[in-house]
Amino acid sequence: MSDNASNNLQDLQYFGEYGGVNPSISDSSTYTFISAKTMFDTFEGNTEGCYLYSRHSSPSNLYLGEALAAIEGTETANVTASGMGAITAVILQLCDTDDHIVSSRTIYGGTYAFMKNFLKKFRIGTTFLDITNIDAVEKAITPKTKMIYCESVSNPLLEVADIEALSKLAKKHGIPLVVDNTFSPLTIAPAKLGADIVIHSLTKFINGTSDCVAGVVCGTKDFCLALKDVNSGAGMLLGSTLDSLRASSILKNMRTLHIRIQKHSENAQYLAEKFEKDGLRVVYPGLESHTGHNTLKKQMNTKYGFGGLLTLDVGSLENANALMEMLQDQKLGYLAVSLGFYKTLFSAPGTSTSSEIPMEEQIEMGLGDGLIRFSIGLDNDIHRTYEMMKSCMLQLNILKKNTVTA
Repeated sequence: MSDNASNNLQDLQYFGEYGGVNPSISDSSTYTFISAKTMFDTFEGNTEGCYLYSRHSSPSNLYLGEALAAIEGTETANVTASGMGAITAVILQLCDTDDHIVSSRTIYGGTYAFMKNFLKKFRIGTTFLDITNIDAVEKAITPKTKMIYCESVSNPLLEVADIEALSKLAKKHGIPLVVDNTFSPLTIAPAKLGADIVIHSLTKFINGTSDCVAGVVCGTKDFCLALKDVNSGAGMLLGSTLDSLRASSILKNMRTLHIRIQKHSENAQYLAEKFEKDGLRVVYPGLESHTGHNTLKKQMNTKYGFGGLLTLDVGSLENANALMEMLQDQKLGYLAVSLGFYKTLFSAPGTSTSSEIPMEEQIEMGLGDGLIRFSIGLDNDIHRTYEMMKSCMLQLNILKKNTVTA
């Protein structure tokens, strides 16, 4: 896949109000109109380029949205106050009472909880399944199904969705394919593979500094305008719009996204290969042993590698907690949820980011209590990191001395 995403982003250029190299921040909650007629037209959605109220949109949000649409290859994008703000707005925009969703079984815990628990209020049902089984996906579709939902690379098991195959299936049945691409910005471009709507938690890799919460919906102009409709738009009426100051901050951080993603992937690939040779149970899409390795290879931009996430199964929650505490003590990262930070972040998803999924379902999908999810950081000397991590595992008997590679 060609690197149009970073080129499109590189070509965006905005001048500030006084010629600044950064666009001016629109620090206003409301906007004035020269005429009452223009205000009326804006409420009706008939005026391009006019701003009404920051819950609707703002110039700062528009700049960030254009940059995100550029990297995803969509017509436009709406930024939101969180990734869940983006996800819930899309679902409630597309689904009505008694409708149905077909979703991957391994998704972010908050998304799972929203679909399984909250949507019961509207009698909206969800079938959770192995998204890599295309036949099972098709069999689950009913006349009431309003979307297929998946993550490009799933949280936390790192299953890889065949977006092209899912897109063909969605189009065959006349329903949209919605893809959360949080784990793989630049590496995968779901819209170019046929996805109709692409979602991100900007909190993660795209912002990259773990200092804010934000999300985005990338799609067609018609769909994004529908989300902002003052009478029926889920984005507008649920109030999930991003603050202008945060939009400006994220836009600045996006300028280094291509460099950061390359380094995250390079470091994760190195560690995954070393740990696999050491006999550890490591899952990483860049390993040939990964069941989705070839699927990702055929749809990825190879320049950005296989991503910055890997998992290790160390056998038990006791082992997982002991190892994470020791890694934090050795200043190798933080025992914390989230991902995409410059330092490595690690957590046991079964008791944290996926805790909303019932234990019996975690076991069924292969989410053991000894599983640790690592968001690998931007370490300059990754071999040193490996040696220090290996030392911690030897001390805890997670690794045996006679099995370690030189």
